[in-house]
Amino acid sequence: MEHETHTAHAHQTPHTRPTAAPAATWAMAAQATLHCLTGCAIGEVLGMVVGTALGWGNLPTTVLAIVLAFFFGYSLTLRGVLRAGLGFRAALRVALAADTLSIAVMELIDNGVIALWPDAMDATLSDALFWGSLAVSLAVAFVVTVPVNKWMIGRGKGHAVVHRHHH
Repeated sequence: MEHETHTAHAHQTPHTRPTAAPAATWAMAAQATLHCLTGCAIGEVLGMVVGTALGWGNLPTTVLAIVLAFFFGYSLTLRGVLRAGLGFRAALRVALAADTLSIAVMELIDNGVIALWPDAMDATLSDALFWGSLAVSLAVAFVVTVPVNKWMIGRGKGHAVVHRHHH
């Protein structure tokens, strides 16, 4: 055994974790949530616009918007992690670990607000209600998701996983 390796292991106790979770700040959580919101908003808006423009019903339009929100959310993370030098499979695992809960919470809240907002599900692209309810739903989703991301980062999960590959 090499001396450096032996020395590194000699100072660890059974309770020591090799990589400690970062101190989770509200600013860090807001930044992670803003990153998530960007991908979700791109997917949500694109899905709603496409489904509404094609005259689809509420369910297929909502499903398309959710699928695209996950796609764009994961894609933004993948882009950064691939740029940091990870291979595609490893980068995909990082993106899934970093974003799944955040995107899921954001989508649940966002779509829940739209579903509960009177007449929002029936608004068309030319209605102020369409754009206003979508903007408010994304803002509410952001506010609800920030504490989720703070909790995950504080435990070394979520965007903490991404930050391990940026440095």
